[in-house]
Amino acid sequence: MSNTTHTVSCTVTAAKTALSMGSGSLEVFATPAMSALMEKAAAELLQQQLPDGDTSVGTQIEVWHNAASPVGATVTATAELLSFDGKKATFALRAQDEFGPIGEGSHTRAVITASRFMDRLAQKKPVQK
Repeated sequence: MSNTTHTVSCTVTAAKTALSMGSGSLEVFATPAMSALMEKAAAELLQQQLPDGDTSVGTQIEVWHNAASPVGATVTATAELLSFDGKKATFALRAQDEFGPIGEGSHTRAVITASRFMDRLAQKKPVQK
C-alpha cells in the first residue's frame, strides 16, 4: 500500500457544534463532528486502495475528545493505516486545530462490494413485534 496516511480538514461552523448536533450545550466543535471527520480521513485513505465497485464501511470507532475547538477554528484529522488484510483495515486517528491536539482514537473498516451490500439492504424487513 503506497499511502499510509491521509488528512482532511473542516472549519467549525454553528452546524458542527455540540449545541446544534444535540451532543452538548455549548457552541464548540461536537464530538460526533470530530468523529465523522476522523472517519472521513480513514474512508478516503482506504478507498484509494480499492478496486472499482468496492467501498468500505465503518465497523468500530473509539475516540477521545481532549480539547474544545471554537466556532471558526480549522480542525484537521489524520488517519494512519496500521493494518490491512484486503478485507479489514485498522487505523490510528488524530485531530488538531490551530491551537494544538484535540483528539485521538482508533477505527476499523470492512471492505464490501457496494452493489451486493445495497441489494442485501433492500431485502431487509422490519422485525416482527
